[in-house]
Amino acid sequence: MGVSCSSPEKGISVVTVDFPPVNALPVQGWFALADAVREAGRDPGTRCVLLAAEGRGFNAGVDIKEIQAAGQQALIGANQGCAEAFAAVYECGTPVVAAVQGFCLGGGIGLVGNADAVVASEDAFFGLPELDRGALGAATHLARLVPQHLMRTLYFTGRTVSAAELHGHGSVWRVVPRAELPGAALGLAREIAAKDGGLLRMAKAAINGIDPVDVRRSYRFEQGFTFEAGLSGLAGRIRDTFGKQGKEGA
Repeated sequence: MGVSCSSPEKGISVVTVDFPPVNALPVQGWFALADAVREAGRDPGTRCVLLAAEGRGFNAGVDIKEIQAAGQQALIGANQGCAEAFAAVYECGTPVVAAVQGFCLGGGIGLVGNADAVVASEDAFFGLPELDRGALGAATHLARLVPQHLMRTLYFTGRTVSAAELHGHGSVWRVVPRAELPGAALGLAREIAAKDGGLLRMAKAAINGIDPVDVRRSYRFEQGFTFEAGLSGLAGRIRDTFGKQGKEGA
């Protein structure tokens, strides 16, 4: 349980998340993930980082129960932890491949949207149920996966899209049966890691440098509204319905 790192092949570092039952990360889990990705990227022997998860789903976002129990301090911690984890993926010195199975919701969109490439299983689905959780955020990252109007529709409705749909938009590299996901993601990481390590790092920096949106600043702007909703009491009222009949998330 937690965040672990391994190196199955030369040049490839695998960062694996495992927070049963649904990979809804507590505050410290987000910071641990950020540290693991940054450490893997700093290793001069790493040419590609593979971000994976154990269990039936890739990521279910933040641990709502922790926020309900600890209040504003947990909300602040979750905001900061998510911002650091998302930034760590984006700013990683080497390319990051995300291997996604099952649900990828909320904070999972932040991770995948900031990754350099995505491989998904056929049962994977993606969405931002934030409005049903008393929160806002990660539209910045969803906008990197789907066109603008679709992003807005998904955001306002809380609906999800399948891996096949994202493949059609060009944001998922390959869609494979779940049993083939680890091999397919590792295969892409291997192809990337076969390039010169120094040039890969230059390429990552160059591509980030021409991005039209500053993803860290954009996401932190969104988070300001999440905190505003929290201070007003609106977020708490919505969050208190979480898990009750008629208000279940995906």
